[in-house]
Amino acid sequence: MPAFHIWTLGCQMNRADSLKLAAGLERLGYSEAGDDGASDLIVINTCSVRQHAEDRAYSRLGVLRKRRERGEQFKLAVMGCMVGPKTDELERRFPWVDAWARPQEFDPIIELAGRSDLGRDVSEGEFWTETFGVPEGVTAFVPVVHGCDKFCTFCIVPFRRGRERSRPVAEVLAEVRHLAAHGVREVTLLGQTVEAYGRDLDSDGQAGERPDGRADLATLFEAIERIDGIVRTRFLTSYPRDMTDRIIGAVADLPKVCEHFNLPVQSGDDTVLERMRRGYTLAEYEERVQRIRGRMPHAAIATDVIVGFPGETDEQFANTIALLERLQFDVIHAAAYSERPGTYATRNQPDDVPLEVKKARLQAVEAVHADSASRINRRLIGERVEVLVEREEDGRSTGRTRGGQLVHFAETGLVGELAEVIVDSVTPWSLQGRAADDVALAVV
Repeated sequence: MPAFHIWTLGCQMNRADSLKLAAGLERLGYSEAGDDGASDLIVINTCSVRQHAEDRAYSRLGVLRKRRERGEQFKLAVMGCMVGPKTDELERRFPWVDAWARPQEFDPIIELAGRSDLGRDVSEGEFWTETFGVPEGVTAFVPVVHGCDKFCTFCIVPFRRGRERSRPVAEVLAEVRHLAAHGVREVTLLGQTVEAYGRDLDSDGQAGERPDGRADLATLFEAIERIDGIVRTRFLTSYPRDMTDRIIGAVADLPKVCEHFNLPVQSGDDTVLERMRRGYTLAEYEERVQRIRGRMPHAAIATDVIVGFPGETDEQFANTIALLERLQFDVIHAAAYSERPGTYATRNQPDDVPLEVKKARLQAVEAVHADSASRINRRLIGERVEVLVEREEDGRSTGRTRGGQLVHFAETGLVGELAEVIVDSVTPWSLQGRAADDVALAVV
């Protein structure tokens, strides 16, 4: 039986793509190898959002080239966000790669796998819509909308993953049921802008839809409430203008949906936001945050920030720090701007902020995060929190609260269960505690 190995870089969407491809290859008679040394087919699933991820892919390709030169026999495919509509330049730089595949376009890899006789059935039939990856634990990621229509100046995603394309409601729910049947307790619905889900779907008359008759993210939330085995639903990543009152209300009212939002702001200055083409003002962003907290005062809100965007002045960065201090986020994901070939910013907005300035600004954002996260987490000392236990090691369990905080506590035998934990101490990054006497809340 031929063997394959998939090496995955980047986001949860890439990981979900790799699991789906793995399931498809297994259906076609391949087995998964633990490493690429014993593989007949090696696939690198790439990310191009950050330079570091691309550099790792290039390094791996260099290693595999040397193995080829030593006479090793294997087929090599590259997929994911590094692969654009045209591959001429990639083929010139990496002639030892046998196939290139864009995200979710698995046909070139199927053909490389030697199953071109099945290509038509795979691409035009129900093969992929009925192929779901095998989960690796009690939590799983479910892509619900691919691509992005926002075209921020710094972002390569729309050029690599294409325009927004929603999966049919029935297909998403079939995957969630598959995951539940394999022991998954929590699903995270994924999209580059997840609240855009359903805009491109035709009306199908399902109960609980928007007034215009179309399904939306809340439709999925409501349906997953009825799937046995799933005890929590999460979602990411959000976009401020796409977050409707209906979606906020569903998060507030539905028991399984966690009050946990990932709402990127990217900058705290309107001029920078305009140069980024983010499509909203700070006033609109803050209004959306207040709307969430008005319905759910203790909701956890994470955000993303880019420092050192082209043209960002000290004053504009100071506005970002002021915003972060004012809104007090649970988590702040910060990154220094780096050019992505093919984006509007790379072509038209010179990367003029020095590296040492970017590093200093990163440190400033990280300090704000440490302060705000510590303040938020300290409120939980002595409180009981609900934890979905994800794993155990060395006599202690690890899981997450509904708000996404990582929790460690001394108890075992609870993986997959909801447990109550009393918080004893905190850091900006995690909580430590002990199991309550009535530790197990649910075994489903």
